[in-house]
Amino acid sequence: MKFKIFNYGAGNIYSIQAALKREGVATSVTRTGAGIEEADALVLPGVGSFDQAARTLPMERTREIIVSGKPVLGVCLGLQLFYASSEEGSAKGLSLLKGRVRRFPSSVKVPQIGWNTLTIKGGSELVDGVAEGSWVYYVNSYVPEATGRSVAATSTYGVEYPALIAEKNVFGTQFHPEKSGPVGRRILQNFIRAVRK
Repeated sequence: MKFKIFNYGAGNIYSIQAALKREGVATSVTRTGAGIEEADALVLPGVGSFDQAARTLPMERTREIIVSGKPVLGVCLGLQLFYASSEEGSAKGLSLLKGRVRRFPSSVKVPQIGWNTLTIKGGSELVDGVAEGSWVYYVNSYVPEATGRSVAATSTYGVEYPALIAEKNVFGTQFHPEKSGPVGRRILQNFIRAVRK
């Protein structure tokens, strides 16, 4: 199985690449979108800013491939790119999911850095074997505004927000699974299993 990881030109993407390799997935990195049609799944990692990532990604081509049914995993910023817009910038997102991305309220320290718990909403194979109250690791200043069946789990930091998103072939984690120990590993394994189906 082969996963293609996008490189937006900022930050370290290799922790998510290493985590996937530990699960037996062959990975390669692209900045241009080369080879995404042949990949079994795409990964939008959690590094950089919304505008930079949106302007670096081959947006129209990427959206078309995901809409056609290609599985995709968005991590942190990668999840936020699933939405049409973000308060972080002015660029357009992929518009795969309804909602928008907003900054945390001024009542909390931003960014959120560290461990937080999951409230499981169910309804997705992404949370199979993940216990209520499991701890996951965050580094984020922005979160999606989204409700409904696509929200598989939430966390709370000043406001309750989607921590895990799953809608058809579109999966996302607002936290960093590659830094979240056994819980993060289980979620990555669940995504890999979904891709294999």
